[in-house]
Amino acid sequence: MNPAAGTPKNWTALIDDICDGRWINPLNGKRYPAPPYDSIVFAESLKGREADLVAALGFKPPFAVVSDSNTHKAMGERIARALRPLGDVTEIVLDHPHADMATVRDLTERLKPFASAVAVGSGTINDLTKYATLQNGTRYCVFATAGSMNGYTSTTASITLDSGLKVSLPAQAPAGFFVDLETCAEAPAWLNAAGFGDCLCRSVAQIDWWMSHRLLGTAYHHVPYLLEIPDEIVLMEQATGIARGNVEAVGTLFRVLTLCGLGVSFTGVSNHGSMGEHQISHYIDCFAGDRHPGSVHGQQVGVATLTMARIQHDFLQSETAPQVRPTGIDADDMARRMGPEVAAQCEALYRKKAFDEAGAEAFNRRIERIWPELRAECLDMAVAPDVLRQHLADAGGPTSAQSLGVPVDFYREAVTHAHEMRDRFSFADIACDSGVLGEMAAREV
Repeated sequence: MNPAAGTPKNWTALIDDICDGRWINPLNGKRYPAPPYDSIVFAESLKGREADLVAALGFKPPFAVVSDSNTHKAMGERIARALRPLGDVTEIVLDHPHADMATVRDLTERLKPFASAVAVGSGTINDLTKYATLQNGTRYCVFATAGSMNGYTSTTASITLDSGLKVSLPAQAPAGFFVDLETCAEAPAWLNAAGFGDCLCRSVAQIDWWMSHRLLGTAYHHVPYLLEIPDEIVLMEQATGIARGNVEAVGTLFRVLTLCGLGVSFTGVSNHGSMGEHQISHYIDCFAGDRHPGSVHGQQVGVATLTMARIQHDFLQSETAPQVRPTGIDADDMARRMGPEVAAQCEALYRKKAFDEAGAEAFNRRIERIWPELRAECLDMAVAPDVLRQHLADAGGPTSAQSLGVPVDFYREAVTHAHEMRDRFSFADIACDSGVLGEMAAREV
């Protein structure tokens, strides 16, 4: 309750305006079409409301309630029980699922008999259900069990292909997104800290994206940051509340996660919250193999955010513009580290942003000409690496490769080579092409 007003807090203020098509961009006065969500509801408790929320979406039985063993205990049983008065309910409890194509195919087949699906969980469960239901042409909604990632409201799903490469695939947004804050606050603290880590990357992603826009002419959009940053400031102030399971802090976390996800609806891309730091996390997931400690995406992004912040900081402290050389692509070494099939896919993407001699010369001329203003613009967006580290520590997240559990030598490999996986251009690419990325990676512990 809001003690000042004596009424429940409106957790979805601004979110409601966006979803109803009422939000007006203050930069251009433009009103945007409503994104494809019927209902987004946050409340301190949703007990007793579950069936009404699902029925209001127009969902019809038979229902499939999709969870895993942990989220089934946390909320899945309760959701299934609440829906039974509406019609037939089948509980699909996945056993330690992975968001990969094999699991997608299995879940797609299992969901075919159902008119609608209700996902209960966070990253993996949500991504699998949103992608599988799209294949079947059916709708789904999701009840959150922890604030562990920002993909609840995104229109993409992070799925590992059969080749082993993790990619973002077009998916569908949930018709409804429902958050019982008391339940989510009771989740293991490390899960909500992982979501905090996923939020922490905003400043480094924005710097990478803006730099790429200014130097290479790639698209850039301010809208996601207009939506997210005011709540992000509050979230950073509430970091210790994430570690303590404070409902107010977890509510702010869900607002930031949701607003970040909604940003995709305005831009059609995830760049505003996924640049060099996410590539490091993807490299860990794709190539760690037996070295993977079982850490989740948000934990990895949090640590990688600190790494990228340090890389950016080193460049931005210099009044002299960096200079690049033609990009050296060692296809044999990529095949050794990634496997031939994945390496070929990554090489094709990498070559899209690689510099030949003429491209490197043109880039160097441009960056030297605009560096004073570009540097000032990026510094205005930056948050000091030590400040980011303290926020992440306060939230209870790992802050180094060692505390993440990733072997330090492999983490350094990820920092050195993660930029090879995608065609998004970041300060890691500049570091590589200027010959200092290996040295920067060697400082990570």
